[in-house]
Amino acid sequence: MSSADKSKASLSKEAKLTSELATILDERSLTDIELETESLSIRVSRTPATQNVVASAPAMAAAPAPTPAAAPAAAPADAPAASGGDDYANHAGAVKSPMVGTYYESAEPGAAPFVKEGDTVAKGQTICIIEAMKVMNTITASQAGTVKHIACENGQPVEYDQLLVVIE
Repeated sequence: MSSADKSKASLSKEAKLTSELATILDERSLTDIELETESLSIRVSRTPATQNVVASAPAMAAAPAPTPAAAPAAAPADAPAASGGDDYANHAGAVKSPMVGTYYESAEPGAAPFVKEGDTVAKGQTICIIEAMKVMNTITASQAGTVKHIACENGQPVEYDQLLVVIE
């Protein structure tokens, strides 16, 4: 096989892999996905045309601008609750994590939290940040109302579909 043929085969393999990563990105509603091997590094990212907030996580010198993530809809009644059986897991105002990551209540260490129990929030208002793969993803209120319950502690790891906040 000639050098040119090897180069074309390699590009074809990389293009196919990139396409597969883009499909996974869409299927899982991720904001970005990255694959890195010794000889290859591919990153596929989606940049929504929405508000970005600069935030940093504890013990980080500088953090990338967060990629907003839409607050997920309430899970169907037959779906298992990933929140450990919390009484609020199936509440109509439950805001659940759209990804695995680390929960942060404020934009930077020592700053006031975005929301506290009892606060009134507007639809679309930032309620927390989930850090996933060093990307800060803002989580917004899915509805206007009062923060009834905050289910996470600052810096706590969270799972996909885990209860974060309840808004009534």
